[in-house]
Amino acid sequence: MKKFIINRGGKIKMKLTLENPKLFKDTINIISELVTDATFKIGTEKIELVDMDPANVAMVLLTLHKSAFTEYDVTEEQILSVNLDNLKAILKRAKPKDNIMLSLNAETNRLNIQLGDSNKRNFNLALLDLEYTETKVPALDFNVTVKTTSQTFLDTIEDMSIVSESVQFKASDDRLFVSSTDFKTDALVVLGNDNGTEVTVTGDKAVFSKYSLEYLKKFIKCSKLSDDVTIKFSNEYPLRVNYGDGEKFELGFVLAPRVSND
Repeated sequence: MKKFIINRGGKIKMKLTLENPKLFKDTINIISELVTDATFKIGTEKIELVDMDPANVAMVLLTLHKSAFTEYDVTEEQILSVNLDNLKAILKRAKPKDNIMLSLNAETNRLNIQLGDSNKRNFNLALLDLEYTETKVPALDFNVTVKTTSQTFLDTIEDMSIVSESVQFKASDDRLFVSSTDFKTDALVVLGNDNGTEVTVTGDKAVFSKYSLEYLKKFIKCSKLSDDVTIKFSNEYPLRVNYGDGEKFELGFVLAPRVSND
């Protein structure tokens, strides 16, 4: 069992035991490809992160629910800011059977990360003194909802990435047409109810939008965390991609569209 214990100023205010430490490590690895310095809001029922990538093209939305932990004791809300590359490097040193213990020292402004069981190794990670402003998740109204397996989405995006730097999504008649093209090659994948994908389109017209494959190739790494994915979009509109079971965790992304003539 892997334990996450955070205490501030010598007095324990949070004690967390994570059922699946791999979930935490993989999540940090994925987020670190989009966000360098991250601020986590650790509440009494869940841990949340909402942040933008430096280019303001993609938003990351993470929720780790209390039910993801075998023990979740948080007496007051905490705000923690860390450099994710540094945190990822430390977590990479954790062995499969290691305990992971976190303790927070307000006086030194460092996060102590203890790895191991009988043979313990300690790391002290400096916390970042960032001004915390809560990032609001935009209210978006989508015309298309696609539910499919994470592996199907991963294969589709990887197929498109060998052709171009962008991908076109077109939804019509309960089918999703995913395509990519350049002056030498083009590719097309059609997803629908006949291959285990559920596509729901509101309205009579076809819905079309284009997105960056650079970002989508980062999103699909979540296939190691979740068997299923939900994709939502509208005409030349942001894309919403959601992974997770809705009970223990959700890891989602909002991606700005690319202009139709690029």
